[in-house]
Amino acid sequence: MRKPIRRAAVIGAGVMGSGIAAHLANAGVEVLLMDIVPPGLSDVEKGQRAARNRFASSGLEKALKARPAAFFHKDRARLVSVGNIEDDLEKARGCDLVVEAIIEQMEPKRALFEKLDALVADHCIVASNTSGLRIAEMMKGRSEGFRRRFLVMHFFNPVRYMKLLELVAGPDTSIDTLDAVRRFGEDVLGKGIVLGKDTPNFVGNRIGAHAMMTTIHLMLEEGLAPEDVDAISGEPMAHPKSASFRTADLVGVDTFVHVAENCYASLTGDEDRKVFEVPAYIRAMVEKKLLGDKTRGGFYKRAKDGTVETLDPKTLAYRARGGDKEIRNACKELAKIEDPKERLRKLVAAPGKTGEFAWKVLSRSLAYSARRLGEIADDVVAIDDAMKWGYNWELGPFETWDALGFEVVVDRMKKDGVSLPPSIDKMRASGARAFYTDDGRVFDVLRGEYRKGEVDPRTATLTVLRKGDSAVQKNDGAEAWDLGDGVLGLTFKTKANSIDADVIKMIHDSVARAEKDFRAMVVANEGEHFCVGANLFLVAMAASQQQWGPLREMIGGFQSACQRMKYATVPVVAAPYGMTLGGGLEVCLGAGNVQAAAETYAGLVEVGVGLVPGGGGTMNLLWRALEGVPDGATVDTYALVTQVFKNVALVKVGTSAEEAKAYGYFRREDGVSFDRARLLTEAKARAVGLAQSGWHPPAPRAYVLPGESGIATLRMMVGTLVEAGQASEHDAKIAIKLAEILSGGVSGASHEVTESEMLELEREAFVSLCGEPKTQERMQYMLMNNKPLRN
Repeated sequence: MRKPIRRAAVIGAGVMGSGIAAHLANAGVEVLLMDIVPPGLSDVEKGQRAARNRFASSGLEKALKARPAAFFHKDRARLVSVGNIEDDLEKARGCDLVVEAIIEQMEPKRALFEKLDALVADHCIVASNTSGLRIAEMMKGRSEGFRRRFLVMHFFNPVRYMKLLELVAGPDTSIDTLDAVRRFGEDVLGKGIVLGKDTPNFVGNRIGAHAMMTTIHLMLEEGLAPEDVDAISGEPMAHPKSASFRTADLVGVDTFVHVAENCYASLTGDEDRKVFEVPAYIRAMVEKKLLGDKTRGGFYKRAKDGTVETLDPKTLAYRARGGDKEIRNACKELAKIEDPKERLRKLVAAPGKTGEFAWKVLSRSLAYSARRLGEIADDVVAIDDAMKWGYNWELGPFETWDALGFEVVVDRMKKDGVSLPPSIDKMRASGARAFYTDDGRVFDVLRGEYRKGEVDPRTATLTVLRKGDSAVQKNDGAEAWDLGDGVLGLTFKTKANSIDADVIKMIHDSVARAEKDFRAMVVANEGEHFCVGANLFLVAMAASQQQWGPLREMIGGFQSACQRMKYATVPVVAAPYGMTLGGGLEVCLGAGNVQAAAETYAGLVEVGVGLVPGGGGTMNLLWRALEGVPDGATVDTYALVTQVFKNVALVKVGTSAEEAKAYGYFRREDGVSFDRARLLTEAKARAVGLAQSGWHPPAPRAYVLPGESGIATLRMMVGTLVEAGQASEHDAKIAIKLAEILSGGVSGASHEVTESEMLELEREAFVSLCGEPKTQERMQYMLMNNKPLRN
């Protein structure tokens, strides 16, 4: 058994190195982050550790300030210590993993590996984050044991958010080393592993750079503008909204040029080598430091008046954003199609420049991917996964090919003279009609036959887990299915998984059914986000028509549904991910048990639309803050009330599951799934575990709260903000309602305030605020701008 990776060293504290260190710390690994001693230190500074560690310290500081955040929570940075290669490399002796992320030059890497060869323990794995240097060249002169424990771990930036981790074994890398790092990457870091080959830019960047460069050259040939290209190559092509040029601005034009140049210099035998040649105008951009977001100007820049301007490739001057109106309008309509396969089919079939340009880009990219099979990776799944996990494509190249129709694409490519490898002709001659089949088989292009697709059971979807041909129960807003092992799975079906009367009813019905026929229940949704809150349209309609009775009943029903989950006789586990806002978080607070995706963005955001939480959120959040206080302890509840008040009134959103824990939205012992693909099975396992370990519902609680004095103090705090111009009178009205709830009302200090009293305070505050003209204005604005219930 190989030792677990508990301590790691990351050498190189640049953007990638510090990002790798931060994510290792996110996973609970102790990290030593090192860099070189800064050149040009004074004699005094040469004797100062702080000065000698300046590069590493700066890398850690930048990681702490990074946006989007590199750390799940700032406390994770305590696992990272800093040092320098001259003074601290010896500490690598105690590490289980060393990741090299220094300058992308062969000689410095070789020199570092020579030192590490003499230092690291026999069990220590050494990895390089190189994006293209050959392993055989880096390993010249190294010992056999070192070579057996060496491989490439190629992370994608930003490390925390990009799922792809490419692993590349050298000629001497042991199977044990590769397996250990693969398990560590999947199980500990939550990454999606793609096994690549030791070729320039490996898998993701090879295909991605080719697609990008093909797009750029075609733009110049076809006379299109950058905004035309981005309109086509973004969402309509099932690629990220940032498309081509906006993506280059995000990652850095210089970084993109480096990848392309590495391909051009290294791929002397590639039939498409010329595609990787960087156009003169992009080289000029790098010279002029027009590098994208990091220099506040690249292919696009924001002008002083706030408008976005586009760089003209011919003049290298910025102009007002424009482009072809016909292309823009066509692509805007295409982007509305939810199914990416249908979207692609309609894009390629679109008349005029839109469809023609899309087909030219796609056909060349798909054919290039096919020609690389066997060279950069051995199967279509690896290339598809690399592009989905590393470039955020909705469909990989071969999935895209299937969506457009395997034979249709082959015929059109041949007609257009696009070069295809013989393996594709053999595939067609074998009778195959797709790379992927509905029964889970994948065509092995190199072997010329179908094989059973490899599926990690931990990534099973709702479709896979559901038993039977129909739901146990359902209505228009939600449905509940048997997920096996005695677990009932409740799933919302509304737009953006918002909460409406049908969802509320199904929560009640599902808990009742789970208590009768199952041993546990999981709230597991599908789609981009777990739940963006209440259906604001229904609330706004009731408020505008002054239907206070039905509105009070609706809110009472949601409160009751959350309480029903909380006191169920079987454990209820919520599985949040993505945006879990307003009512979405209240569902989690009601469920009481949570298995959250690491990338969960949670908060009670109702104040942003002029309301207070209406599903028991204020009470349950306060009760969470108070639940750790031992009986008999004299505690100033005002301090806890104030903090909960701030979190809700200031609309604080946790930007990770760990930060949500720090805010008290989730419990410290709640589970966190680093890989969202495993969230469902891990939530189900948590529910089964609770059921098997003697589950009993909690007892209702009551607390003495600050009451009138607390309300008065919070009112003064709010008044100060209004006087300083930092809050409006309407903001103050909302905040005071919130203060009244959290203080237990005027009489909150005279007795233990029960849950039913708290819910009544919340309900009345919600309904009264719905009657405020300013609140109704805010709700109408949110609806007109198609915004969910969040600030």
